[in-house]
Amino acid sequence: MQHLPVLTEAVLENLNVRPTGVYVDATFGGGGHSRAILSLLHGGKLIALDTDAEALERARAVSDPAFEFVAANFRNLRTVLTERGIDRVDGVLFDLGVSSMQFDDPRRGFSVTKTAPLDMRMNQYEGRSAYDVLTSASERELADIFFAFGEERAARRVARVIVSRRRDGTLPKTTSDFAQLVAGVVHHPGKRERLHPATRIFQALRIAVNDELGALHEGLSAAIDSLRGGGRVVAISFHSLEDRIVKHVLRSDDRIEVLTKKPIRPNSSAVAANPRARSAKLRAGERRAS
Repeated sequence: MQHLPVLTEAVLENLNVRPTGVYVDATFGGGGHSRAILSLLHGGKLIALDTDAEALERARAVSDPAFEFVAANFRNLRTVLTERGIDRVDGVLFDLGVSSMQFDDPRRGFSVTKTAPLDMRMNQYEGRSAYDVLTSASERELADIFFAFGEERAARRVARVIVSRRRDGTLPKTTSDFAQLVAGVVHHPGKRERLHPATRIFQALRIAVNDELGALHEGLSAAIDSLRGGGRVVAISFHSLEDRIVKHVLRSDDRIEVLTKKPIRPNSSAVAANPRARSAKLRAGERRAS
């Protein structure tokens, strides 16, 4: 599937892009949002971050003197800016989760419908894969991951089956076989389900493998610390765990005036063009003048 950036007009409006401003796209991905921001800059600067090696390849196609790509996790945003002598920025964008390109690439292991190794790492060159987690975590640790990060009610049953299969040497090594195993545990016969029965377990594993929620807390904090007065932070989330964190951080920080009392959602035409946008929620805040 072609990468279609989500809520681009709302992103630009809420970032309030100034031509000479300094901005950060904390999740470059396919580069759609970065290109939209760059189109409004004249004398400004955009720094884009991503840990995905394929994002680096896509960033090389952006030939704009205002653009700089940095291979880094957004939890390290403050360090990235300090290394470049930048004390304050005018806006930071977070487009969270997994891009359509990552989902559609069968080598990455994010999808329940494509056969691939159980990897799920955003950066395939460091950290533990999903299979590593499945083969090393205790039954209780697995159940906690599935319940906390996937909100899966059958978390304990799934963890029990995984440990049993691990013990007898029959734990699946591919996404499709693992999805089939999970579906056999959580599926309710005769019940029509909108999502694949293994979706929540896959989400939980991906979040755990990449420490996505920990990184989000650190990244949002670094972004707010780095904003100048009047600068803005914009975050697009795709599931309730991310959205709760964004909402809490923006509302609990006295330095931030929340701009979105309710999250901005894509309209029906945007969802028709890009079905994966249907769960997107955009929240924004502005740093008060000190």
